[in-house]
Amino acid sequence: MTEFTGSAASQADFIWKNAEDLWGDFKHTDFGKIILPFTLLRRPECVLEPTREAVQEANKNFKDSDIDLDLILRQTTEYPFYNTSEYSLETLGSTKTRQNLEDYITHFSDNARVIFEEFEFTNTIIRLDKAGLLYKICNNFAGVELHPDVVPDRVMSNIYEHLIRRFGSEVNEGAEDFMTPRDIVHLATALILDPDDKLFEDNPGLIRTLYDPTCGTGGFLTDAMNHVSEYSNHYKIPPVLVPHGQELEPETHAVCVAGMLIRRLESDPGRDLSKNIKWGSTLSNDQFANERFHYCLSNPPFGKKWEKDKNAVEAEHKLGALGRFAPGLPRINDGSMLFLMHLASKLETPKNGGGRAAIVLSGSPLFNGGAGSGESEIRRWLLENDRVEAIVAMPTDIFFRTNIATYLWILSNKKPSNRQGKVQLINATGLWSPIKNEGNKRRMINDDHRHQILEIYAAAENNALSKMVDYRTFAYRRIKVLRPLRMVLVLNEERLIHLEDEKVWKKLSPKLKAFWLKQLEPYKNSVQKYQWAEAFVKNTAKTDEARVLKIKPNKTLIKTLINVFGEKDPEGEPVTNANGDFVPDTELTDYENVPYLEDIRDYFAREVLPHVPDAYIDEGFTDDKDKETGRVGYEINFNRFFYQYQPPRKLEDIDAELKAVEADIAALLAKVAE
Repeated sequence: MTEFTGSAASQADFIWKNAEDLWGDFKHTDFGKIILPFTLLRRPECVLEPTREAVQEANKNFKDSDIDLDLILRQTTEYPFYNTSEYSLETLGSTKTRQNLEDYITHFSDNARVIFEEFEFTNTIIRLDKAGLLYKICNNFAGVELHPDVVPDRVMSNIYEHLIRRFGSEVNEGAEDFMTPRDIVHLATALILDPDDKLFEDNPGLIRTLYDPTCGTGGFLTDAMNHVSEYSNHYKIPPVLVPHGQELEPETHAVCVAGMLIRRLESDPGRDLSKNIKWGSTLSNDQFANERFHYCLSNPPFGKKWEKDKNAVEAEHKLGALGRFAPGLPRINDGSMLFLMHLASKLETPKNGGGRAAIVLSGSPLFNGGAGSGESEIRRWLLENDRVEAIVAMPTDIFFRTNIATYLWILSNKKPSNRQGKVQLINATGLWSPIKNEGNKRRMINDDHRHQILEIYAAAENNALSKMVDYRTFAYRRIKVLRPLRMVLVLNEERLIHLEDEKVWKKLSPKLKAFWLKQLEPYKNSVQKYQWAEAFVKNTAKTDEARVLKIKPNKTLIKTLINVFGEKDPEGEPVTNANGDFVPDTELTDYENVPYLEDIRDYFAREVLPHVPDAYIDEGFTDDKDKETGRVGYEINFNRFFYQYQPPRKLEDIDAELKAVEADIAALLAKVAE
């Protein structure tokens, strides 16, 4: 057998070389759909190889008995799965390869067979057989050693992800969307687990639950389990994390299931962890409804629409506190904040030890949506309920498919006293080292940087890279600023003509038009106050002639007269209504965002009145929740807390550079002219 050496990337390339045998018979876009399931088949085959004969013997002895055969076979393999077929990739033969391989797949236990069903592997077998390549591909993979003793789980997970990236790049399906770079995985895992070091030390073998609602190939789950297993170096008995995950894409779900089939818990080696890996949309079909977890990790897709989940999400939103999405709903074009709320709802209750979560998001959840919007109300709920413990601004260029700014949010419902009511902002944008390009990934957070971030986080202090911020600092009240209407009515011939263009006027009968024109005649070429229109219509409606024509006071006609004859007069008197209140000029309406911790009237007197002395606050514009003036909004402006002033360059330096550029251009032109 061939053993792997080198990096996961080189190991994946070795497996990918099988694609060379596919050229000419298959499109390159189909290669990944063949290579990946064969890799997934070879891995469990290597795991089961030492117990193959024992399983066949047990199956022969007990298959016709009343004993639970499934239990016997699991105990024989010492894994939660088995295969009772007499075949392996090495012994399929060259004459009936297809039939024998199908038999081999069929004899896997149900929990393993589902892996190949999700890849529609039967169709792949048929196509390879028709092309005359099935035996060769099977033989190729039979020579690859993938036993966990040779290729550890973490390395195997990397191999899967490298293959998926290669597969995705070939078919242009953005498979990297399913993956989180390992440096980010390590950082997120350490941020949620390391604060519980004392808990693990005081409670040897403590069992805790782990959850990823967008688990992909299981990178977060695998890394977290490996992370705590390393605690055995410090404690006699390391803690145990029981993994749970849900994934939407069938292929990556299959990869995760395959990985979890082979994982074993020392405290419960017979437990089938693959049963905890569910398939389906987390937003519209939560497979862990009403369940909570001690640790949660997630990297939801950036900027992905949630319109396919719209009906289910909106229905759950209407349930209020009984659902996951009570605070509000984001815009349909980005569902990342739905995952943020989902994770908050999945934190284990404080009574049962509490929960912590890490989720990777783009920058938009920090600030998108104004006061009262779904996004702002989500931030409001998280902050006012003290769920946000820290936000880490990460370097750009650390993802495979995007170079945008990304942030790691840490959620918790068990904050220590020094963190309560506060959010720690960590600026880690400068903590990176360059790497050879992997797509858009040109930087990584190495071990030293990760340790530095963890130290900054643990210290919870204010310094150049860390700010401990009162959550109310992120809040503001959006007040509505009005100004009085200053208007007179000018009744001249030109404006009278414009009456003919008004919808209300067009609907009048010729008799009624003549009546109103007759009533307006005495006021031609006059200037009236704003209130004149209402008084004119009401008084006219009381006349005998109006009664005969059955004319009643019409608000729509009053509004039409104001629209036609109204003329703004900035120097005129403010218009008031019957109660003596100012009538606002809707064209001059403005809004101000007042810091939440400042009195809105103090702010108004200082920032607004000096510039517009006749402005006033709309007291009827109130918040839906606290009913006070101004709507409450929340946004997290990272740059505000870490901005460093850069003085402008000196003019003489700029001038010198311009002259140098001009000289270079002149020299180039001179060469062209020669």
